[in-house]
Amino acid sequence: MKKPFKNPGRLTDLPNIGRTTAAKLEKIGIRTKEDFLGRDPYDVFHALRKKVDPTLCRCALASIVGAKTGAPWHRITKKTAAEYERRHPRHKWGPC
Repeated sequence: MKKPFKNPGRLTDLPNIGRTTAAKLEKIGIRTKEDFLGRDPYDVFHALRKKVDPTLCRCALASIVGAKTGAPWHRITKKTAAEYERRHPRHKWGPC
């Protein structure tokens, strides 16, 4: 009996992830939904800021966290920004 094909899913299948964010995620080696879901979203965001786009804002962070948790980005922006600041106390946010 053949094993069923396991489709790892596209990044854009995740909530809050569009083509632009998916392209940025691919630049840090995250190519599938499964790749993304196996990582800590705060670490993913930090890697994106350091390696791809240092201008990413609180809203981008919330979209990354929301993609993992299923929460709409606009409802978790303050909470996720506070958690990122706790993890990276020297970080200063730019404009969204």
